[in-house]
Amino acid sequence: MFNENIYKARRKEFVSRMQALGAEGVAVFLGNGEAAMNYSSNSYRFRQDSSFVYFWGIDEPGFAASINLSNGKECIYADDVDIDDIIWMGPQPTVLDKAGKAGVDKVSKYADFDTAVRFALQNDIPVHFLPSGRYFNRMKMAELTGSTAAQVYKTAPYDEADYVHSSLEMVKAVVSMRLVKDDAEIAELDHACDMGVQMHTIGRNGCRLGALERDLAGAMDAFAATKGWGVSFPTILSQNGQILHGHDHSGVITEGRLLLIDAGLTLDSYYCSDFTRTLPSSGKFTTMQREIYDIVESCNEFAFNMVAPGVSYRDVHLATCRHMLCGLKDLGLVNGDTDVMLAEGIAGMFMPHGLGHNMGLDVHDMEDYGENYVGYDEDQQRASQLGLGSLRMARKLVPGNVITDEPGIYFIPALWEYFRKNGLDKGFVNFDKLQAYADFGGIRLEDDILVTENGARHLGTTRLPIKSAEVEDAMKQ
Repeated sequence: MFNENIYKARRKEFVSRMQALGAEGVAVFLGNGEAAMNYSSNSYRFRQDSSFVYFWGIDEPGFAASINLSNGKECIYADDVDIDDIIWMGPQPTVLDKAGKAGVDKVSKYADFDTAVRFALQNDIPVHFLPSGRYFNRMKMAELTGSTAAQVYKTAPYDEADYVHSSLEMVKAVVSMRLVKDDAEIAELDHACDMGVQMHTIGRNGCRLGALERDLAGAMDAFAATKGWGVSFPTILSQNGQILHGHDHSGVITEGRLLLIDAGLTLDSYYCSDFTRTLPSSGKFTTMQREIYDIVESCNEFAFNMVAPGVSYRDVHLATCRHMLCGLKDLGLVNGDTDVMLAEGIAGMFMPHGLGHNMGLDVHDMEDYGENYVGYDEDQQRASQLGLGSLRMARKLVPGNVITDEPGIYFIPALWEYFRKNGLDKGFVNFDKLQAYADFGGIRLEDDILVTENGARHLGTTRLPIKSAEVEDAMKQ
């Protein structure tokens, strides 16, 4: 936990922002419970709700909290342990002791949370709560509000109508706060990135011909478990980099292939890292691999140099895609006016994802609250175009934003055929020359970026090798 004054200040600011949005009533925060792995007494490792951690700091199951938006009165709801709990868990601090570390002096039994929510609703007092990715939380809030789990949560809530049962005001208030990291958070993120660099170094050092992908992934995941909570998402480690989420690790490191490693580490505080590097399996790029790799590396650097307060990340994405198309044009894979190609969405055939996303307590920070509210300003519209439409962060940047910079080029024959069959290539793509890349795979290069007062910096004290010559040199060693 941070100092209690940090949590008190956050909650005070939250009330102020809710009031500014015209919200009245009570805001409730539901912490996570245990999640059964295969039977109720055998649970997955506990992971607290990120916004509960952000405002209350308590990292244990069975907690909830409330704030009265008119007078700021707070309460934490949880149960003290009894003798049966002590047998299995040992003696525990009281709920009041735990609440005191978050600067809260009023506590009540967990069952009283249900009573308080029902009382408010019966008396026409608005109850504000956040969408949740945990099904138990959805069901609990659905039961308390007399709705359904689907009504209190949607996988991709983009419209105000989706927040009839959960609170759009609360989403906006929380997003506006968590998007801007304070000094304590930045220190945690720097540490998480330092650990992430070590994690990736283990994977790179294990990349040698004949090695098993699962051994590399296992060694990286084991390091994450020893240095923090664990991985920030299931590790992507694959010689089929054209599969964006390649979680299969059944391959053997083979001559002439590219190994894409997208992995991150989560600290015990839940702040995390998310890096991607693409390595030549034999330690040296072929000429064709180096040509594509250098375009992607140039795009990574190009995007980083554009990042600054006041610049929209949507503009960075588009400019980076244009830069990529110029590189592909130099190789003869596309032909024509670059600006027209960009407008027609040709970049999406080679990079069907967005340039980056927000990161913090979650590797894709707050996306359960609706990507359009987390990653888009009110005057921005989400595009439908392949690639640009998947951009998770488009906002105008401000100091304290933490974002990923992850351009990529992928050769996906099924996508080529889709473009050709539907005329989406508009005559700009040289399909004949593209055939030589049918077995190429894909390349992605990702760094974690902090927006500063004057520009940006990479998080962490060291950076993974990224230029092609640096990567080859590191693999020699």
